[in-house]
Amino acid sequence: MQTKIVIHTDGLCEPKNPGGWACWGWVALQDGQEIASGYGCLGQGPGATNNVAEYMAAIHALRWAVAQGLSEVLVRTDSQLVACQFSGAWECRSEHLRPLLAELRDLARQARARVEWVPRERNAVADALSRRAYEEARQ
Repeated sequence: MQTKIVIHTDGLCEPKNPGGWACWGWVALQDGQEIASGYGCLGQGPGATNNVAEYMAAIHALRWAVAQGLSEVLVRTDSQLVACQFSGAWECRSEHLRPLLAELRDLARQARARVEWVPRERNAVADALSRRAYEEARQ
């Protein structure tokens, strides 16, 4: 499969995990050029975790890709949990993450997407977007 679109995603939960502000961000690239991005905040308190935010970053990105009719998408995340649970290398033991994993897999099927892990330093733009969402949420 030749990748047409690369999407970097990131999530965070600050200032504490769990219970802080759960925020996400993503950026889509085509031929190395940004074509779209998004970010947002899921809220704070019970249920707000870094892992939920990481999943939601990838879900929001793939919702956009599916809405655009895109296929052959590569999602890059610095969350080993998301990447390894998506691939099946790791079991999803957390009941609250199972619906998110199922939605991610369904969206990935629709967009013919792959999900791969990248080191945090190769995910700076998505990280900056999730931090932007956090800063805006705190105001």
